[in-house]
Amino acid sequence: MTAPIDMVEIWRGEMLESVHRGHAVVCDQNGDVVHAWGDADAVIYPRSSCKMIQALPLLESGAGAHLTTEQLALSCASHQGAAIHTDRVGAWLNDLGMTDADFRCGPQMPADRDAKLGLIRAHDEPSQIHNNCSGKHAGFLTLNKHLGGGPDYEKPDHPVQQACKQAFEEVTGETSPGFGIDGCSAPNHACTVTGLARSMAAFASANHAGNLRQQSMVKLRDAMMTHPELVAGETRACTDLMRAMDGKVAIKTGAEAVFIAIIPKLKMGVALKIVDGTTRASEAAIAAILVKLGVLDANHPATIARMTPQLRNWRGIVTGFSRPAAALR
Repeated sequence: MTAPIDMVEIWRGEMLESVHRGHAVVCDQNGDVVHAWGDADAVIYPRSSCKMIQALPLLESGAGAHLTTEQLALSCASHQGAAIHTDRVGAWLNDLGMTDADFRCGPQMPADRDAKLGLIRAHDEPSQIHNNCSGKHAGFLTLNKHLGGGPDYEKPDHPVQQACKQAFEEVTGETSPGFGIDGCSAPNHACTVTGLARSMAAFASANHAGNLRQQSMVKLRDAMMTHPELVAGETRACTDLMRAMDGKVAIKTGAEAVFIAIIPKLKMGVALKIVDGTTRASEAAIAAILVKLGVLDANHPATIARMTPQLRNWRGIVTGFSRPAAALR
């Protein structure tokens, strides 16, 4: 087993104060590894970075044939809980003839400032629609209605989750060694970093003339690239960096510092994991890899904000900086 490598450095003054280590893999359209850092065979939970895989059964079953590109983007989203997200998920629920009570993701205070303050001022509590995974769960509900399954669609043995597991193992090319329960209560199946990168390369190389799976992959990745504001939200790395790449690359973060990229132009997929689970490091690492691959401008403000930001204290004084470690520079 290969050890994780230094990926991101945190400098304060003239001293290297902290280092974030991790693993990363880039795969081509054949599923072969073309770049690797750290342990390509490290087993991880993809967390929310694999939502586009979990959405495949929604399209392949025919349940999502009528869905808009906005709804498909939301099915892959970890959103802010802003009005642009909750209004659309609410309309989706209404179309299904369902309510917030049909969700199984749990209530979550929205990360969006205006939405959060609105709830506080109204002395109101967040509901499940504010959960960052409510778009994915609206997709689960749509698939479940089509399948005629029971109400607890989040259970590992439910037909919805069994369909997600099958799709996950097929596109990663691996038999998952197990699963953990995600923050939204759905099972999250483990795979290697290579398996995750391989699955994203499949999304990247899929084309409209391909089979049903490829067509479904194209619809999901294109929806993400078309609606970056729905995949995450204002000020978020996924949204800002997708905009910086002019809607030509789809990227998605996951909890505990996982990040993926789908690059149709290169027919390549990227997956990375920072072992200490720090988001600032996963954002810096994915930006650095995208710069190395030539699809992200190193001088774009969104890139600088994630890859090489100045660090300031509460008085606004510059105290240091963050940068990719030598292996990613």
